[in-house]
Formats: sequence, C-alpha cells, structure tokens
Amino acid sequence: MYLRVAALSGILFLTSCDLSPDSPHGFRLPDGDAEVGRIVFEEKQCSSCHIIEAWPELREGVEPEMDVRIGGMQTRIATQGELVSAVINPSHRIARGYRREPYVSGGESSMRTVNEDLTVAELIDLIAFLQGEYEEFPDY
Repeated sequence: MYLRVAALSGILFLTSCDLSPDSPHGFRLPDGDAEVGRIVFEEKQCSSCHIIEAWPELREGVEPEMDVRIGGMQTRIATQGELVSAVINPSHRIARGYRREPYVSGGESSMRTVNEDLTVAELIDLIAFLQGEYEEFPDY
C-alpha cells in the first residue's frame, strides 16, 4: 500500500514539474485593471454569448446568441493560464455542459476568434476582470 502511494506521489510530482516547451511553467500575466477589462468585455461584445451573474446590465440591449456562464461559485478559481487559453484558444478545452450545438460545431468551439482584434493590454485587463468574477466555495 505504501509503495503505491509513494509511486503515485512520485508520478504526480514529476508531471507537475514539466519544463517542456509546451509547459505553462513560469506563465504569469502582469497585473491588469479589472475595470478596464469590463469595458473590453463590453466593447468586444462578449456579452452576446456570455453571462456574468454579477453584471446583468452587460446584457441590456444585447441580442443574445447563446448563454455561456462565466464566473460564480466554483470549487477553485480559474487560473490566468486557463482564462487566457479560453479566450485565445476556446477549442482547447470545452466544458462538458457545452459540448453540443450551438456551443460546438464540428468538434470546435463556436466562440468567435478575437485574436486579431484584441491587444495584449486588453487581454491582460480582460483576464483581470474575468478572474475577479469567480468565487471559491468556502471550506466546511
């Protein structure tokens, strides 16, 4: 039994130290401005597909295309890397609840690509805004 636990611990330790070129090791965005990120969210019309419960006014006057929820209570806060990937490479990981039409077409996310019209500064601020919308369930 102890040998299995030690082996599993070793495997987990080694995989968490991945330093290959594809590793997210060392990834860290500069601090962004969440208020500016909210403005970016509005300007890029993200609310036509995304709902943030704390900001219902972001959907006022918007013709919703779909209802993809962002933020709220989670078992953990989304990391910067996860949020950046979700914005610039939305097909990388599609949440279980969204693996069907209209959210997915041909195995790819239906999210429009914003990579051509989103500056790095806007992305940093957008991630600061989005990350602030997640709350972690309290420990009991």
